[in-house]
Amino acid sequence: MSALGIPEGRRRPSVVTGLGVIAPTGLDVRRHWDAVLAGKSGLGRITRFDPTSYPVKVAGEVPGFEADEHIPGILVSRTDRFTHFALAAAEAALADAQADPARMPEYEMAVVTASSSGGTEFGQGEMERLYQNGPAWVGAFQSIAWFYAATTGQVSIRQGMRGPCGVICAEQAGGLDALGQSRRLLDTGSRLVLSGGTDASLCPYGLTAQLSTRALSTVDDPTRAYLPFDESADGYVPGEGGAMLVVETEDGARERGIGHYGRILGYASGFDPAPGSGRRPALTSVVRRALADADVTAEDIDVVFADAAGVPEADRAEADAINTVFGRGRVPVTAPKTLTGRLYAGGAALDVATALLSLTAGTIPHTAGSGSGDHLGIDLVVERPRRATLRTALVLARGHGGFTSALVLGAGDRTGPLT
Repeated sequence: MSALGIPEGRRRPSVVTGLGVIAPTGLDVRRHWDAVLAGKSGLGRITRFDPTSYPVKVAGEVPGFEADEHIPGILVSRTDRFTHFALAAAEAALADAQADPARMPEYEMAVVTASSSGGTEFGQGEMERLYQNGPAWVGAFQSIAWFYAATTGQVSIRQGMRGPCGVICAEQAGGLDALGQSRRLLDTGSRLVLSGGTDASLCPYGLTAQLSTRALSTVDDPTRAYLPFDESADGYVPGEGGAMLVVETEDGARERGIGHYGRILGYASGFDPAPGSGRRPALTSVVRRALADADVTAEDIDVVFADAAGVPEADRAEADAINTVFGRGRVPVTAPKTLTGRLYAGGAALDVATALLSLTAGTIPHTAGSGSGDHLGIDLVVERPRRATLRTALVLARGHGGFTSALVLGAGDRTGPLT
């Protein structure tokens, strides 16, 4: 048996054939990638509510998203914004993959997504009605719209996907965990999996919950609020959005005559020990297990897409893990999420989409705004994108409370980032 519980010899190469992006950097793949290469930030003062009385005033908001332009109006009123994002991104990912669910066996298509806070904004609205007007004003859809699995359920219903469906609740690490689960589902009979994650917790209730971590930046200047691996790091900026990906077997993609952005080569996850235990964080061992699962060595990795917490202690721990595995300054490291903020359940999925575009284009995007990272001994790509021959990428993610995951990606057969 493999480390993931799959019988040896059963693993089939998994590839990503479609991407759907809804992010502060743009409402589709092209706009997101163009913004990443240009270092065009999606961070700014919060506009979805008045943040004057909150210590955190900067966030990464998705611009110009009108839910009724992407999904039926009846679904808009019955679901939360995080589900609106996922439904739109799923539709875009399927179109990008040239996959028509109506022409595929319904029980061979699966959905697995990541969720962090669930439908926070929808829940806040219903609680306001309860306390202001009484229980008769609370809608029946409160029981499902806030739920962590709401997105998986709505995507599977809308696309007619009746195969295995699930949700992973691991905060920022969840997007990688969902893709790891997608690979399992392909190994056990699914033909196509819609996977990824989105988040939309930029409302008073959602932000108040996030403040309890004491890890958010209180800097009001959007250009200085989120500086991972920088000596001036003050915490991270919250954001909304994410990405959905179409994952299928390489043989299945070939049969459909569709190219792919890249392969999912390896995956591993772990959990940090309790604070004060004296034991090391899990990231180093998780990275090594992901490399082993991918059957590659540290020398094979061409770029690392970092978790980039923006919290000095967490950044130092991540840099130490990277240096331990790869050698001090031996591998390029990047964190394009400085343009979006940390998107919680959507963050790692968006990082994977960006990493796949990076592999396809032969370009490492830069970490906009941050300093060189020299004091931590890492080769942080800053100031401008870096052209390189890219065959493999490692994506790292850590979730609040100790969740830790790593995903190894291999280059695909597309000849350009959007062809």
